[in-house]
Formats: sequence, structure tokens, C-alpha cells
Amino acid sequence: MTGPVAVVWDDALLRYDFGAGHPFDPVRMRLTMELAQSLGVLSSPDVKMVSPSPATDLELETVHDPEYVAVVRHVGRALVPAVWFGLGIDDNPVFEGMHEAAALVVGATLAAARSVWTGATTHAVSIGGGHHHAMRANASGFCVYNDLAVAIKWLLEAGAERVAYVDFDVHHGDGVQAAFYDDPRVLTVSLHESPRTLFPGTGTSEETGTGDGVGYAVNVPLPAGTEDAAWLRAIDAVALPLLRAFRPTVLVTQHGCDSHRLDPLAHLALSVDGQRQAQLMMHEIAHELCDGRWISTGGGGYALAQVVPRTWTHLLAVAAGTPLDPESATPAQWRELARSLTGETAPQTMTDGVPPRYVAFASGIDPDDPADRAIMRTRTAVFPAHGLAVVLIFWYGAARRSRRDRRHLRCHTSRLTCSFSVLS
Repeated sequence: MTGPVAVVWDDALLRYDFGAGHPFDPVRMRLTMELAQSLGVLSSPDVKMVSPSPATDLELETVHDPEYVAVVRHVGRALVPAVWFGLGIDDNPVFEGMHEAAALVVGATLAAARSVWTGATTHAVSIGGGHHHAMRANASGFCVYNDLAVAIKWLLEAGAERVAYVDFDVHHGDGVQAAFYDDPRVLTVSLHESPRTLFPGTGTSEETGTGDGVGYAVNVPLPAGTEDAAWLRAIDAVALPLLRAFRPTVLVTQHGCDSHRLDPLAHLALSVDGQRQAQLMMHEIAHELCDGRWISTGGGGYALAQVVPRTWTHLLAVAAGTPLDPESATPAQWRELARSLTGETAPQTMTDGVPPRYVAFASGIDPDDPADRAIMRTRTAVFPAHGLAVVLIFWYGAARRSRRDRRHLRCHTSRLTCSFSVLS
């Protein structure tokens, strides 16, 4: 089940370039689009290629301070740092035309939002987007402007009653969370590596919103080393029930793929196959809850040839309703292009050979598993605000324990608190 999909792209998006040696290398986007084209994804009859225009200052200023926008424009012309705005530091070096390049990234995600909201397409993908760290008045984590926050603001102003945002990047989606921290019209769900071990050092389960927005900021900080089974289980245990309770008008997802085991900047251990499964889950839930209205973006990802092109080509194919067989071969010509651009030997297939299996959370919890403990902290923090039960009354994996091991279990709903002693 799908519909027409807008793929928002222009080669000018490659101008968002911090220079040689910087991890946020635009070659990853070029290799993605070349791979998607060579595998026939972009020639699907349901794919509509859309060329974006840069966001205007008025559009940017729905999220960013006017002074900050002016500074970004200035430093991109004068090539001088403005470190108090996060510009000109190692993460965010100043480059010529910075404002214009960053405004085009925002314009691309806005074009995706407009295409879906106006009904021109059911889905839309902007792989150049996903700059989720940018704050109201400063750049952060390779992100100058926050395209996601601007697009969500636009959707709200255009009449969307409820917008759900799910962030799969290995880093906490702090900029998007900050933009809507007090707004119950926006549910932000971020699954990321624990802030104890990774930038930006935020995204604990206790960060749940403020004012009317309490319970609408959701964070699942997972321990370093988390693999597909636990990551997908976290999506099943947290994101899906909250989405069903929230019933969004439109779904926005960020698909940073730096959660992969080969990523050089982080410490989760996912596969391309697991990341593809999350895309399929979001596609399905968009059709279940919001008539298919689904806007997705790229994000982080620094294994330039090994991971990013395959994961985002899968995203494009899933959105187009033509998911690729994971066993599909990558074209030899594309592998040669990847070698010439990166010096790396690119993968020969679209799979890591890891079937994306996980145990549904409804089977129970394992309190000895660190990922399950992280899931439970998040459920405890936010589920009561949505009238959802926090825990189950039996343990997954209990058979592994001594029968003398008694566990105390607390079960919460919006109306009930009850206690059980479980004999394992």
C-alpha cells in the first residue's frame, strides 16, 4: 500500500560542504542518488522528482532568530567565524555561500512537506535534510538551519492538527525537541545512543516536555553496542504505541544512519537490514494512522560508501512502494564510482546479511537487559500522560532465572497503579 512519492533533489544540495576531511561529506548524497538511479528506484512510475527552492528568510525565522539568519548570511560571505553562534568551530566550519546552501536544505524539506500536505503526493523524501541539531540562535552538530523544525512549523500553520516526529539518528534530535518542547500538537520521539557516551549529551528519558507539552517529548537513550533486535524492539515498545495513542495527522521521520555498526562517529551496532526494517515500520504506520501522509529525510551517517547510500536508497524504494530485495546486487559501475570518489571498496549487495528479527515487547520484559531497562525508563516517564500501560505483568526471559528469584513489578496506567510479585 503506497501512493505517489516526491523525491526532492537538486545537485545544488551538494554545495552544503564543510570542506575536505569533514565527516559531513556530500559525497554520501551523490552516491545515494546514483545508486537509487542505477537500481531503477527513481524511474518508478510513482516517483515524482521535485526541484527545491531555498527557504526565504521569513520561513527560516519561524524557527530561527532574525539576527542568527543575518549572521549566517554574513559569515558565508566574509568567511569569518562567529563562534558564539556555533559558526567557525570544528563541527561547523564557515564556508562560502553557507546561508544559501543551508537555506536550500530547508527549502527541500519544506517542498517535501508541501507535496504531502497539499495531496500532490502521499509520501515525500528529502535525503539532503534531517539537520536536527540546529537551535534557534546557533549552529550545532554539522547543522546550520533546522529544516525539520521549519517544515513542522509550516505543517502546523497549514492546518495539521497533530504532527508526529520520529528520529532514528544515533544522536539525540535535540534541536527539533527544543523547538516544540512545550507544544502538545507535536510528538517528538528520538531513539539514540545514550548521552553518557555520545554528543550532544542530552536526550535522557526524563526529558519529557514542559507546560502543556509534558509527555510529548520522548527519548529512548540506548546503550552503546545496541544491535538490531533491541533497537527494533525499542521502536515496537515505545514509538509504535505512542504513535497509535497520538494519532498524528502527518508523520515526519529522520533517518540518520549513523547508528550502523560501521559508523566511525558512534557506538551502536545496527545493520542496513535493521534500518530498512524501521523504514518499513514507518511506512506501514503512516498508512494505518494518517492516510499515508509521510515525510522522511536523511540525517547523519558517516560510512560514506559502505552504509549511507544503501540505507537511503532503501528509504527511497520503501517510500516509492517498491522495496528492494536486500539480496539485490549493487551495480558494478556504481561500485567503481564509489571507489573513485572515496577510495573505498563498496558493498556488492544491498544487505548486511542480518535478518531483522526482534521479539515484540508484548512478550514481556527482561530486567537484566540494559536496552529493556532503557525502554522501561522511557515508558515510565511518558506513557501515563497518554493513558498507556507502562509495563507488562510477566518477564521475557524469566525462564533463565532461578525459581527463587522474586521480582517486584509495578504496573501503571492513567487510572490504576498496581503491584505484583512475580515468581520466576
